Amino acid sequence: MTRHLLSAGDLDRAGAVEILDTAERLDHALAGREVKKLPPLRGRTVVNLFYEDSTRTRTSFELAAKRLSADVVNFSAKGSSVSKGESLKDTALTLEAMGADAVVIRHSYSGAAHRLAEWVHGSVINAGDGTHEHPTQALLDAFTLRQSLGTLENRVIAIVGDIAHSRVARSDIHCFTKLGAEVRVAGPPTMMPAGIEALGVKPCFSLEQALAGADVIIMLRIQQERLDGALFPSVREYSRTFGLTQRTLGLAKPDAIVLHPGPINRGVEIASDVADAEPSRILDQVTNGVAVRMAVLYLLTGGDKA
Repeated sequence: MTRHLLSAGDLDRAGAVEILDTAERLDHALAGREVKKLPPLRGRTVVNLFYEDSTRTRTSFELAAKRLSADVVNFSAKGSSVSKGESLKDTALTLEAMGADAVVIRHSYSGAAHRLAEWVHGSVINAGDGTHEHPTQALLDAFTLRQSLGTLENRVIAIVGDIAHSRVARSDIHCFTKLGAEVRVAGPPTMMPAGIEALGVKPCFSLEQALAGADVIIMLRIQQERLDGALFPSVREYSRTFGLTQRTLGLAKPDAIVLHPGPINRGVEIASDVADAEPSRILDQVTNGVAVRMAVLYLLTGGDKA
């Protein structure tokens, strides 16, 4: 791996597999331990720099760093010097002066992680930047699928929702196609970016077309503000057309796996009885996020292999 993880598109197949294999080894190393800690990052400092609200991602990175024995600093834009007008660059230089070995950044502006990587000497991990990418989410999705399917080679994966504005969708596409999967994307025409075929995916404009014979279904969170605007008439209309229910789940393969990056809008993109029971692996995604982010931190910061 390079010094940073800014985009799933920067990873080749070997790089993605290395992260997934390392996550599996770390997960096995922690299994059965009363104290879930390993020593590789002892003495290193990881900063969680979050300009957007987050529960799963921030907590997952914090647990990952602590389980590798790193020191963790959680930085929130609210209540910090950012609220007084401090720029991202000045914040980055402050963290650099404090000796941060890795900075995990989530920001509402696309490209913020790339800018940060220009200013700091430590590793930068993109935890979601605007509508651009969220690479560790794609990796934990792939890790979860490998647990159930063994391989993504020639598997049919349907990603459904607001493809145009989803950083998860973009990272998933990069990751899954490199691992050999056939990827379909589905959503209303107003939520489908022009030229999406260039990423090696098949665009579908009906749920039936996307789910037919699918091995995996990934439902994306629909932001309510997009439904209240001009992109789609109403929540009820979206749910009726693109919502995953027990009926529409039957369009996929009988053992199809259901994923969702969270948080879930129950009754909008996915029904509660689908989200909470087999074949849902949504809680497995949360659990696996820690192992995958441990692997990323370990590989990027040159953890002590001993």
